[in-house]
Amino acid sequence: MASWLIRGVPMALVHIVARILLGVAVVNAPLHGTWWKVIAVAVVIVIAVIWGGIDGISDGRAHDDPDDYGDLTVLWLKAGLVAGVISGVVCWALSNFALAGMGQNSFFIELIAGASFTALLVFVPAFTGAGLGRYLARREARSAATHDRQPETV
Repeated sequence: MASWLIRGVPMALVHIVARILLGVAVVNAPLHGTWWKVIAVAVVIVIAVIWGGIDGISDGRAHDDPDDYGDLTVLWLKAGLVAGVISGVVCWALSNFALAGMGQNSFFIELIAGASFTALLVFVPAFTGAGLGRYLARREARSAATHDRQPETV
């Protein structure tokens, strides 16, 4: 199975669950809707940053030379697009047929604007996390190399 699909489907599920919980929270506490929205977006961002960071650390540890790094940019872009399309279709269906409070956007708005927003909400933080993870892996490798070169003095 493609690694972008393994990342995209769970991120779509994270976004769908966040939208469902956001809809329930807004219906039950409408005066705090802004805070619920911020929390829902933050959860999706944090999960994408952590997962991208894990990818970046493992890629940085696997390759000594930065020129040999894997292409995490396209990987996470595809994952974001998959997450956007899946969550757009599922959230549209849920909002129109099952759950109140999620909003009732048209199918095309949900599929184009919602999917684009979700794709960026997954891609940008995951790519940032991957860059940070690679930086941490390089720093760890440099620290270990410096420590190995220094003679012990007693």
